Amino acid sequence: MTEIDKSGLYIHIPFCKRKCNYCDFCSFAFGLEEQRKYTKALIDEISGYKDQSKKTQLDTLYFGGGTPSLLDISLLRQIFLSIRDSFDILPDAEITIEVNPATHSQESLKAYRELGINRISIGLQSIHEKEQKKLGRIHNLRDFEDCYDKARSLGFDNISVDIMYGIPYQTEESFASTLDYIIKKSPEHISAYGLIIEDGTPFSLERDTLELPTEDEECDMYYSADERLSLAGYSHYEISNYAKAGFESRHNLRYWKLRDYIGVGLSAHSYHLGVRYANTDNFEEYISGNYAHFKVPSSIGKVPDEEEFIMLALRLSEGIDLKLYSECFGKDFIFGKEEYISELISLGLAELTPDSFRLTKRGFYLSNTIISSLI
Repeated sequence: MTEIDKSGLYIHIPFCKRKCNYCDFCSFAFGLEEQRKYTKALIDEISGYKDQSKKTQLDTLYFGGGTPSLLDISLLRQIFLSIRDSFDILPDAEITIEVNPATHSQESLKAYRELGINRISIGLQSIHEKEQKKLGRIHNLRDFEDCYDKARSLGFDNISVDIMYGIPYQTEESFASTLDYIIKKSPEHISAYGLIIEDGTPFSLERDTLELPTEDEECDMYYSADERLSLAGYSHYEISNYAKAGFESRHNLRYWKLRDYIGVGLSAHSYHLGVRYANTDNFEEYISGNYAHFKVPSSIGKVPDEEEFIMLALRLSEGIDLKLYSECFGKDFIFGKEEYISELISLGLAELTPDSFRLTKRGFYLSNTIISSLI
């Protein structure tokens, strides 16, 4: 399942001006001095890959966070120099950076172009100020428009935009207006995420009092996104992701298809040369050089974990490759599941062909329940 000759590189930048109320990612509201210390440790970790007998070829790079666009440009340049020194970045590599609309500038966007970044992922979430503020977002719609339009004027022709549904104060009408707005902007890629209230977040403390859409309303929002975006020419290629033809996220497809990737930085995970490992999520440990590369107990070895294989494959519109499943696990995927799979097909939640088993668009919304029953 791994691609040994080519890999993807994820670089975690854990800095934010302020954590959003729903966020449980590894991120901190730290200043420039902490950024410098972190960058030094990050470069040390990246440089460790230079010692391999042959430079690993990268066809995707992804700067995630946190808020990568908050990182001082001089530090980002240092990180790029280290990556280019330690890896072989292929000429057609997809190179993405996540951008918060409130932390961009003309100069930073120009610098991204100069560094070779060719894909921008902008967090919008909603066009409505009341909804944005409740989420804890630090930008407004004007910030987003300025960021998006500047990126276009500078030649970025691969832009992704994040939106959310099922969030506080949101109605089916307000979500529809966010969809209509973003369709008019015509980005190449749109991610539409349903709100999940994670333990330890500010929202978890308000779990019983948050003014949220009902389950039925949230379901209608999901299907509305699918219908409107499909009509606008976007393919619903993964549960939460839509793309114009040829603009699927190549880096994220590495995760979903269990292809080789390396993660560097605080709390980053890797699946490299058939082995899973993860870094510490403790900032002080990391900047001291003790990032550790802890082995993750699942999916060790070149044969993937069966449950993970099923879960990730069913996130994608193409579903499970039945021949590949049989080659990996030495058995027929359908065997022992015939009755349940027939029920899913009769309900319009799944489709079975001689080559694949996949969830329908209706099945996508119920994927957690379906996948749990299949594994």
